Amino acid sequence: MPLDHTHVPHASSWLASANGHPDFPIQNLPYGVVRRRGSAEAWRGAVAIGDQVLDLAALSAIHSLGQPADSALRLAALPALNAFMAAGPATWSALRHALFEVLSSGADEAARHAARSCLIPQDEVEHQLPTRIGDYTDFYTSLYHALNVGRLIFPDKPLTPNFQWLPIAYHGRASSVVISGTDFHRPHGQALPPGAAAPVYTPCTRLDYELEMGFFIGPGNALGRPVPLADAEQHIFGMCLLNDWSARDHQFWEMAPLGPFLGKNFCTSISPWIVTMEALAPFRVPFERPAGEPQPLAYLDEAGNRARGGVDVQLSVSIETGQARAQDLPAAQITRTSFRHQYWTIAQMLAQHTVGGCNLQPGDLCGTGTVSGPTPEEAGAIVELSLGGSRPITLAGTGEQRTFLQDGDAVILRGWCEKEGAARIGFGQCRGTVLPAI
Repeated sequence: MPLDHTHVPHASSWLASANGHPDFPIQNLPYGVVRRRGSAEAWRGAVAIGDQVLDLAALSAIHSLGQPADSALRLAALPALNAFMAAGPATWSALRHALFEVLSSGADEAARHAARSCLIPQDEVEHQLPTRIGDYTDFYTSLYHALNVGRLIFPDKPLTPNFQWLPIAYHGRASSVVISGTDFHRPHGQALPPGAAAPVYTPCTRLDYELEMGFFIGPGNALGRPVPLADAEQHIFGMCLLNDWSARDHQFWEMAPLGPFLGKNFCTSISPWIVTMEALAPFRVPFERPAGEPQPLAYLDEAGNRARGGVDVQLSVSIETGQARAQDLPAAQITRTSFRHQYWTIAQMLAQHTVGGCNLQPGDLCGTGTVSGPTPEEAGAIVELSLGGSRPITLAGTGEQRTFLQDGDAVILRGWCEKEGAARIGFGQCRGTVLPAI
């Protein structure tokens, strides 16, 4: 998507908290679904701006943005964003530009008055999932994550033969995708203890997080009609943070020979705000494949994807233990990396998903797979950081050690984009807390 006046770094808003906000300046304008916390109000679409949210249903009722933005606004104001996502890039762009004008420092007084009356402080709203997620697919597309985990199981041959040829994925469970802040109980399942001849049924003893990003499908494709790589991003609305919680002891026992099942289906957390691909335009980077490695087959290779297929999103993971909360200490950061290290782009993931004729639908969610970087400190899961549980990591502040997650631990993912010549934008956070097994 081309850069335009909505990306200009010095653009400002009449809402003071938006100017210089680390996540939600006027250059971002991410979408979510909210209502006032603790109320019985209807859920409705909203946009984050500074420390406020703009209630799109309220704005639609009192102020005209002109066409085609008014039609787009009505779709984005609904209790789920599926219809807005289905409308496509021209509709998305029309609303982004209109909201930018209403919120900018150059807005006329009537527009300012209308928008100001539709603002709600972010700390006074609660979120629900932004779409009705019909299907959820999780990919496995970090070379460094694959190498780190593969070496724990197959030291001499950590990569599967197909990894460098196609974006690998499995179909996840849409019903257990939850919004950030939703806590979950430690899951039960079968595991094979070291040296044992038979499995046991037990609460998970090797609970892990996975630092991922998610992307939401916009317009779908008809059954039997693959989406060419060159068109793939026209079908992607935007991105969020995603934590693919993993019961490693259950997962590794059941993944012989098929893919993840109970080890993954008990909870997947996503951040509440979806940052649009248009907002991410300044942070696109080339897709690069070293000459000595297998090059993508023709259907997964295209000039535009080579030039700007990657996205440079800075990512971090922190753990807040029960002890840290009791002592009012900050969460301990344990990972910092970037999404630009991913081996396959989101466009390649979508093209691969549809190449056999699979029909994606508006509001479907895809996970990118764990995001790990080239250094040990950039590992995107605790199974990597602790070398399969053999080397405890020490948490700053409390000095506690972890090989896997304990009850009471909250995992906090954060993501943001920043570079010289562009306004910093962010995703907020994705948070979940481990509760004891039932």
